[in-house]
Amino acid sequence: MPAIDIAKIQSQVASHSDDIITFLREICAIPSMDSQIGPVGERVQAEMTKLGFDAVWFDSMGNTVGRIGNGPRVLVYDSHIDTVGIGDPDEWRWDPFQGKIEDGIFYARGACDEKGSTPGMIYGLAIAQRLGLLEGWTAYYFGNMEEWCDGIAPHAFVEHEGIRPDFVVIGEPTKMLVYRGHKGRVEMKVVAKGKSAHAASNHLGDNAIYKVLPIIEGVSRLEPELGDHPFLGHGKITVTDMSVETPSLNAVPNECTVYIDRRVTFGEEVEAVIEQVRQLIPAENRARGDVTVEMLFYDDPSYTGFVFPVEKYFPAWALEEGHPLVQAGQAARTLTGLPAADPGKWNFSTNGIYWAGKAGIPSIGFGPGDEVTAHTVLDSVSLDEVVKATEFYAVLPALIEE
Repeated sequence: MPAIDIAKIQSQVASHSDDIITFLREICAIPSMDSQIGPVGERVQAEMTKLGFDAVWFDSMGNTVGRIGNGPRVLVYDSHIDTVGIGDPDEWRWDPFQGKIEDGIFYARGACDEKGSTPGMIYGLAIAQRLGLLEGWTAYYFGNMEEWCDGIAPHAFVEHEGIRPDFVVIGEPTKMLVYRGHKGRVEMKVVAKGKSAHAASNHLGDNAIYKVLPIIEGVSRLEPELGDHPFLGHGKITVTDMSVETPSLNAVPNECTVYIDRRVTFGEEVEAVIEQVRQLIPAENRARGDVTVEMLFYDDPSYTGFVFPVEKYFPAWALEEGHPLVQAGQAARTLTGLPAADPGKWNFSTNGIYWAGKAGIPSIGFGPGDEVTAHTVLDSVSLDEVVKATEFYAVLPALIEE
């Protein structure tokens, strides 16, 4: 293990604090909704080049990659740089991209979720390299699209780009705690087929909307029956959207699709999860086959035109508290002067559903901000935390045991 001079690390970070904050404000000022991360990726690459990364590039999907160091062990710092949209513009009392600073808090779309971790990761790795803390490591910054379809970017990074790390640090907001897991996800749709007719002669039709009503009602009552886990918590299920196919507003709808988001905990297998919803379909509809449930499949092209088809199922994951990566994260918090606290977990989903959930790669989370502000008009991050996180990202590689 290389010698660690935490005072020198903190001095280096402090000398770059203005640059770190300016960089954050500049990348938040570049809209990156709907997975259009090309322009913000170019800005991120310019910063990595300035800081001496060995190579920077866009992968096939259009994610931004920076490599620094050339050791045998591989570490990835994962930070998604796409954001959700701004919603109703009238709800914002400031420009959502230029943002505002008030009482040391920076408010802007993506400040918390998740551009807030990018400056610390990039500057932290550069400082680590400068101080000899990346000895034995090849480290990657991976600025990716996640709101588009969580887990798809790292999946392609491993399977298509051929880069499989030994460890991953996810920069989603953790309130400056080490997080070690979260629930998994299954996205489903229920499709009801009916028969169109003029609304004035509705007795000649078969209304597809009416067929999904028992399923919607059943979903609203299902949650108490779902799985539970002492660390990850209780399973969740939500009807999130509905679409209707109808010839006109004065016709009986011939098709209705209901979309369901299911958060799974340990012990809930995907087949059983889908069957739970299937059992909500009335017996006569199951017998006729006019109402079906299936898992969603994602095959939309990225902004580069790259297609990487995936089923929208990702398992729950949790790294053991005693794992060397968790322990290294806890040690990094202690060294950087953060108060003692047990490792936690996210309530929402991250790219960890692929890294750890599917690929089995040891992963932890650490980032500034609190997930409760994500996707809201109060999307925000403490600038002190953004700078402080840089110390964590700089020292962590030197603390991970072989």
